[in-house]
Amino acid sequence: MCNGMEHDKYGNHVHPDGTTHSHDHSIPHVHTNKKAVLDRLAKASGHLESVIRMIDNDRDCAEVLVQLAAVRSAINNAGKVLLQDHIAECITESIRNNDQQKILELNKAIEQFIK
Repeated sequence: MCNGMEHDKYGNHVHPDGTTHSHDHSIPHVHTNKKAVLDRLAKASGHLESVIRMIDNDRDCAEVLVQLAAVRSAINNAGKVLLQDHIAECITESIRNNDQQKILELNKAIEQFIK
C-alpha cells in the first residue's frame, strides 16, 4: 500500500469510491511542449476571467457565449498538445515494451477528455 491506499492488480491506486489512478513514482514525466500547454492554459484562464467579468457586468449573452467558446477552444488545444506529446513519448515507449496498461490508461483519459 502507498500512503494507506489500496491497489488493484495493475498497481493502480484504488480510492474508496472505486476510482483508480496510477503513479509511476520512479520516473518523473517530462512534458515536451510544456510552454505551449501553459500558454494555452493561461489563455483559457484569461478568457474565463473575462467571462466572469462579463457576467458580473450583465453583458449580452451572445458575447458571453463567444468568450466561453474561446475558453473551451483554448482548453481543447492544450489537451491536443498533451495528447500528441503522450502518444509521441509515452505510448511509443509502451508499445516498444509491450505495456498494454499505458494504452488502456490513454483510452480512459481520452474518454474523460471528450465527454
